[in-house]
Amino acid sequence: MKKKNSKPSILVSGCTKGIGLAIVQKFAQEGFNVAGCSRKEKDLKKLFTKLSTKYPKQHFFMEVCDLANAELLKVFAKDVLKEFGIIDVLVNNAGTFLPGSILEEEEGAFEKQWLTNMSSAYHLSRIIIPPMVKQKSGHVFNICSTASITAYTNGGSYSISKHAMLGMNNILREELKTKKVKVTAILPGATYTESWKNSDLPKDRFMPVEDIANMIYNAYALSPQSNVEEILIRPQLGDI
Repeated sequence: MKKKNSKPSILVSGCTKGIGLAIVQKFAQEGFNVAGCSRKEKDLKKLFTKLSTKYPKQHFFMEVCDLANAELLKVFAKDVLKEFGIIDVLVNNAGTFLPGSILEEEEGAFEKQWLTNMSSAYHLSRIIIPPMVKQKSGHVFNICSTASITAYTNGGSYSISKHAMLGMNNILREELKTKKVKVTAILPGATYTESWKNSDLPKDRFMPVEDIANMIYNAYALSPQSNVEEILIRPQLGDI
């Protein structure tokens, strides 16, 4: 499979809000073609129009997809490869958070978060990464969390899914290190996204999403000889 455009391309799951949106905006600014998905068509259309207007010489592909549905996800991933040929950067970003402890959270909380946070990244990787291997270049970023390395007691199933995400990241790193495909885990602490907007804490207590996007781009921009394996980034005053 050959690249259909000379510009590099990035695929970001969950691309219309928060960290995902900041990543899309950063890489588009740097000249990338962009593919992305979200569950809300209205948000995708708004983003597509904004990017296409601002960067008319770049190619943007947005498709509605509920990544918790593996079959729909596979269709989306194959559509992306048809559109671009090869993706140079994959960002497994899609995620959802439902608060609650393991013993007290609502029935179905585990399944919903597992499918969105972890299963989606697994299936998307299995389709998007093989062309990278054939091309002998590419970079995979997995958006994990500080909940991947701590026992986050108010987010039982969320933390389980994020622990698994870091595990998958580390396995991919070992599998792909001789294939010239880079793999990086991103472990952000409290970042100012919609899930925190109703918090009583001041906005400056959180990290801005742009900081996460900039860190990801900087890791991508290194020479082929270097791979940033893990980025752990927390607010200056620590975890919330």
